[in-house]
Amino acid sequence: MKTTVDYITRLTNIPSPTGFTKTIMNYMTSELQSLGYEPVRTHKGGIMVSVKGKDDDKHRVVTAHLDTLGAMVRAIKPDGRLKMDLVGGFVYNAIEGENCTVHIAKNGKEISGTILMHQTSVHVYKDAGTAERNQANMEVRLDEKVTSAEETRALGIEVGDFISFDPRVVVTPNGFIKSRHLDDKVSAAILLELLKTYQEEGIELPYTTHFYFSAFEEVGHGANSSLPPQTVEYLAVDMGAMGDDQATDEYTVSICVKDASGPYHYELRQHMVALCEDQHIPYKLDIYPYYGSDASAAVRAGAEVKHALLGAGIESSHSYERTHTDSVEATERLVDAYLQSEMID
Repeated sequence: MKTTVDYITRLTNIPSPTGFTKTIMNYMTSELQSLGYEPVRTHKGGIMVSVKGKDDDKHRVVTAHLDTLGAMVRAIKPDGRLKMDLVGGFVYNAIEGENCTVHIAKNGKEISGTILMHQTSVHVYKDAGTAERNQANMEVRLDEKVTSAEETRALGIEVGDFISFDPRVVVTPNGFIKSRHLDDKVSAAILLELLKTYQEEGIELPYTTHFYFSAFEEVGHGANSSLPPQTVEYLAVDMGAMGDDQATDEYTVSICVKDASGPYHYELRQHMVALCEDQHIPYKLDIYPYYGSDASAAVRAGAEVKHALLGAGIESSHSYERTHTDSVEATERLVDAYLQSEMID
């Protein structure tokens, strides 16, 4: 797991809110090229790596997304602080107190700050604990000597500048991984590690397989285009959702049977189950009630494919997340087993 965890750490430390992914895509392109691959950048900003297999008539697509949650500058307030607009599906409570970085489009500079309630001080505001956390009340306190909108604009900050969140990556000695944006950089790290292994060990896959690192999943349309016409099976490697009534945990691979888009392809998910049973990979079947994936986006866009979704179990998704190397390993083993298996009828 060491190399995969190293990739997770590197990827989570590269800011990549949806719409602001050039830096991480440049990193991924460079890393793939160093492994001997020829990654292709899509017009939409994703990366496709095509690996020719023994059978070139039927193709597979496997995806992970590199875009994350984030925010944009919505307005500059009279006191020089910033109002935000959220990028991706999460709530303001999940980022309260988090350090952040404002990426200035005008001059390319970065300025640090902290996301806070306007009524933060309990010594001043009676409703500090009860006021609603929303766009009107949440703001970015910049680490600059600014007290007016004019002084903030003088730094180059304007509406539309991206705001990324401090990932705070921690890997504990007993295998827990805590960080923002484990959704979906755990999966991207897994695919990168598998590509590295296939190249180093000279493994030929049974079918031509396209590894698609997408850039717009968090807003719903990540990898629903650029699919080769020969594609028969489409696997999204994303995150397993944890919470009340969920079977998913941090120590197994989670296979999704249904999300907000509806059921996934029954025979293909049963193929995943059979692989787990045959290779003694710990797994859980689950329903993710408020969820969509690159695979479901592709099907909604009209892709004629068998689609499946699986991933490591991620606790506190879209907040300060956590998983365990046991879950990462189980997910990596299942993806590897699938990519080296025969297609279902």
